[in-house]
Amino acid sequence: MEVKGIDVSYAQGVIDWKKVKASGIGFAIIRACFGWDNDKQIDRYFKQNVAGAQAAGVPFGLYHYSYATTPEEAVKEAKFFLRVIAGLKPTYPVVFDLEDPSQQKLGKANLTAIAKAFLSTVQEAGYYAMLYTNLDWIRNRLDMSQLSSYDIWLAQWSSKPSYTGHFGMWQYTSSGSVSGIGTRVDMDIAYQDYSGIIKGAGLNGWKAEEEPPIVGPTVDEKYEILSKEYDKLAEKYERLKKELGGVLERYL
Repeated sequence: MEVKGIDVSYAQGVIDWKKVKASGIGFAIIRACFGWDNDKQIDRYFKQNVAGAQAAGVPFGLYHYSYATTPEEAVKEAKFFLRVIAGLKPTYPVVFDLEDPSQQKLGKANLTAIAKAFLSTVQEAGYYAMLYTNLDWIRNRLDMSQLSSYDIWLAQWSSKPSYTGHFGMWQYTSSGSVSGIGTRVDMDIAYQDYSGIIKGAGLNGWKAEEEPPIVGPTVDEKYEILSKEYDKLAEKYERLKKELGGVLERYL
């Protein structure tokens, strides 16, 4: 499957989500926050974008932009992110955006540990955790073998992705145009039924769908059912006995 989507932040300004929905966009990933220090680091259009997407019926996920330089800071970021998104029930992944130039020279081991620290904290809180990063970071700055248990959102602006590893979403351009958005916008494709996966597993605030209990008849109800069956069989027996008796009289 392929679902066309967008990811947005304050940079897109005020969005007409009804027009976005009508244009064929099937999901949006909305920036919630960055860093970890205080509420000034909540995206200023976060609440407005979530409310607009919900009202228009656009399924959404949420992302946090990282500036962490140690695993400890990544945990702080994760806890801040969880506080900001508390009470929401996104049907698309919650995402750790790891790509800032200030982090590039931290080394593969440290960057991998940072990603694991954030993602594991979010996952343990009951969310579908995903890593967003670009092809250069995947190839040169992260040990992907240590991150194989997490879904990947690949940023590679091209006509088709060249990464051969697994990824559930692909950001293919930063220069998209969508009705209802007055600026250029990142465009994405999702390859999985995230709503079904997340709801079915009871993640992101959703409760797992439970099969209704099978309730059998009570003892009294069983007795009544068996009594009726017995009466039917008795009537059938009497009827067959009479028919058989008539047949025998004709031949004797």
